[in-house]
Amino acid sequence: QVQLVESGGGLVQAGGSLILSCAASGDTSRIVAIGWYRQAPGKQRDSVATFISAGNTNYADSVNGRFTISRDNAKDTAYLQMNSMKPGDTAVYYCNAYILRGTFGSRYDYWGQGTQVTVSS
Repeated sequence: QVQLVESGGGLVQAGGSLILSCAASGDTSRIVAIGWYRQAPGKQRDSVATFISAGNTNYADSVNGRFTISRDNAKDTAYLQMNSMKPGDTAVYYCNAYILRGTFGSRYDYWGQGTQVTVSS
């Protein structure tokens, strides 16, 4: 089992910055990748950024160059630094981590409770 707790959401003006944190606990040694998704009202939940290992990260095109994901292994915490924020970044942000389990190594996802991020114009 892996537990994820997010923090750091809030209200920010367009052009501003915000940093989200995701503290993982439990069987964190099994985590293959950790990342962030977001879901705006009436829209599907989409991947924003994923951290697999140092130098191996992925970003959605919409945030590439503005957001940076990192992970502090000693603290079992992932961070999402968000810069040059836009109203379109407004959403509930969810921390996600997945492990592989079972005979065939199937992906199993864990989710945080979500944190609201609102960018005002």
